[in-house]
Amino acid sequence: MEWRNLYRGAMMGTSDLIPGVSGGTIAVLLGIYDQFIGAISGIFSKDWKRHLLFLIPLGMGMVLAIFSLSNLIEWLLTYHFEPTQFFFLGLIIGIIPLLVRNARLKETFTVKHYAALIAAALLVGSMGLLPAEESSALIELTSFSAAAGLFFSGWLASMSMLLPGISGSFVLLLLGVYRTAINALATLNFPVILTIGAGVAIGFIVSSKLIKFLLQNYPVMVYAVIIGLVAGSTVVVYPGITSMAALFPSIITFIGGAATALLLGGKN
Repeated sequence: MEWRNLYRGAMMGTSDLIPGVSGGTIAVLLGIYDQFIGAISGIFSKDWKRHLLFLIPLGMGMVLAIFSLSNLIEWLLTYHFEPTQFFFLGLIIGIIPLLVRNARLKETFTVKHYAALIAAALLVGSMGLLPAEESSALIELTSFSAAAGLFFSGWLASMSMLLPGISGSFVLLLLGVYRTAINALATLNFPVILTIGAGVAIGFIVSSKLIKFLLQNYPVMVYAVIIGLVAGSTVVVYPGITSMAALFPSIITFIGGAATALLLGGKN
């Protein structure tokens, strides 16, 4: 069992709490993306035991981070929004050289790959233009339709969590479920957590099989799309600068994020 996956999972879980930052992006940064997708899609195969030994510590790290850091992330996003977002912006920009290197962009990309890259970047970047404010009302499990809505929101969010550049949290935000999910984690509202979590779990398994198929049969095109998704997500994460007081901390956190990405990316 790879116990290093505890901290890898913690990093992925932390990123999935942030609207605009994808756990898939962190998996790429840590050099485990292909293995992560393969393990999830192969959980019901004859090699299920090997995949479980990889996924269990990873999942434990993600769950621990999500439960233990949800209050901290909510506080950071409330009181230190810009520096927090700039750290992740630096992290995302810092991963692009790694993706370009892994894709061997100059040797393998043709016109269709560049077109796919640009299209993916525009698709995700356009999400930053969508209204991100949601209702302050929390969704309660008072009806079947509410439960179904939370379940399918988790399903859609999980699909985006697996793709670098698309944030599951941002999808929840667009669906009006993000505050409900964060509040459920912070207050240990297990019925809501389990409802959304069930959608996430099923979405993981279904989506991972499709992604694995594409990676095996169209690897260059997949890398083109991934680079576009990651590049486009910078538009979503970029918070702007609303005051000079936030400028210096934001520069420091941006440098810290970029340095972290380049350091970890250099090991892969």
